[in-house]
Amino acid sequence: MRAAVLAATVDVLAEHGLAGTTVGAVARAAGVHETSVYRRWGTRENLILEALTEQLDAAMPVPDTGRVHDDLAAHFGALARLLATEQGRALLRLSAERDGTLPDRRLPYWTERLERGAAMVRRGVERGELAPDTDPGLVIEAVSGALFTRALISGAPVDEDFAARLVDLVLAGALPKPRPAADAAPVPLDS
Repeated sequence: MRAAVLAATVDVLAEHGLAGTTVGAVARAAGVHETSVYRRWGTRENLILEALTEQLDAAMPVPDTGRVHDDLAAHFGALARLLATEQGRALLRLSAERDGTLPDRRLPYWTERLERGAAMVRRGVERGELAPDTDPGLVIEAVSGALFTRALISGAPVDEDFAARLVDLVLAGALPKPRPAADAAPVPLDS
């Protein structure tokens, strides 16, 4: 039943959008009784969040290419593709809305996803690709925040090219800084 209901939720969401994704519509599409859905998920928001979480996890594995830039570009490119779909926009809206009816399952959800992203940055630090004092969480928040802002507020296109440009911009600030040579002779001042 769980798999059928979650699949139906994604289908109804894709066809009818967030407003048209009711527990009743999902129950009819899944061939189950509406009370069964409420008993298991409690609210429409819990149901949609769980359905989209599973879809997001399948659509966005954490890459490990051996290069932090490539990992982040692939990861955020996949996120940009997801945000261009009705399901991705719904997930983002559900995550941003705070109406009091949703037990705060959003915080653990986003904390876990941000940690997955931070792991890619930590690998880049360990390989020497990024400065040792790079804040992995800040790097991930800087890229994802710009993606989310564009998707939620500006309405400008969110695509893989935009994601790649954001990764380039953020990583430029996290590159190791050149160190002055310790054995270099001081340059004499002209008198």
